[in-house]
Amino acid sequence: MDRAQLADFLRTRREALQPEDVGMPRGPRRRTRGLRREEAAALSGMSTDYYSRLEQRRGPQPSEPMLAAIARGLRLSLAERDHLFRIAGHNTPSRPGDLRSDHITPGLMRILGRLDDTPAQVVSDVAETLAQTPMAAALLGDQTQFTGPERSLTYRWFTEPAARLLYPQEDHPLHSRYFTSGLRAAYSRQGAGGRAEELRDLLLDRSEEFASLWSAHEIDVPRVDPKRLRHPELGVLTLQCQVLLDLEQNQTLLVYTAAPGSEDDEKLRLLPVLGTRPVGT
Repeated sequence: MDRAQLADFLRTRREALQPEDVGMPRGPRRRTRGLRREEAAALSGMSTDYYSRLEQRRGPQPSEPMLAAIARGLRLSLAERDHLFRIAGHNTPSRPGDLRSDHITPGLMRILGRLDDTPAQVVSDVAETLAQTPMAAALLGDQTQFTGPERSLTYRWFTEPAARLLYPQEDHPLHSRYFTSGLRAAYSRQGAGGRAEELRDLLLDRSEEFASLWSAHEIDVPRVDPKRLRHPELGVLTLQCQVLLDLEQNQTLLVYTAAPGSEDDEKLRLLPVLGTRPVGT
């Protein structure tokens, strides 16, 4: 770990970012060049003290997940992300479909940062939620908290009954087909050794429903749209799900909307009051 390089790189990347780049208001009295340390820390999902110690050359060696979070928070390019890993004393991700697919491009992060009043999230090609707006966490629960294979909604769908509480029961069969088809598409892109193959093997062993659907070899099952989502306090919301694809990273930005003035739109407006939805409710 090169503490001096790490501190200098974090400082220069933070100072190069403007509040407008991350969807923050500038404010009339801002004198700081670029972002403040507390703003960079918040974007990276860590305490200001932890982030500040890294910039002051006195922090502990960051873990790989922590570095990935910093790379997203500071809107680093892939080359910059790899440099960050190296100077922090870690190998750059090299396995097919591994941490590289976790990195959200600066452009996609800028879009997400401008959607604070809208449920929106970025997901990988194996249905792992990489980033969410606060409104998405209120609607769907914090889906970034999972680790291991549970990071994938497809995996949780077939192994954890609580994952299905998000959707009305009558919609479950089509969701099962859609998730299976999506995992097969990811497997065909990643090939052997990727996350999709690992998830497929686990699910074939643990879910008879998945094994049956996988054997059907369905391709391109249509999305359930409009999407009906069940909320423990608001009931069922019927929402349009707009999709933006990042073909370079095989990631998808999902944005949930309702017709202005509709009952579902009124329910969405209540989400900030209710706060983050408990997962599994």
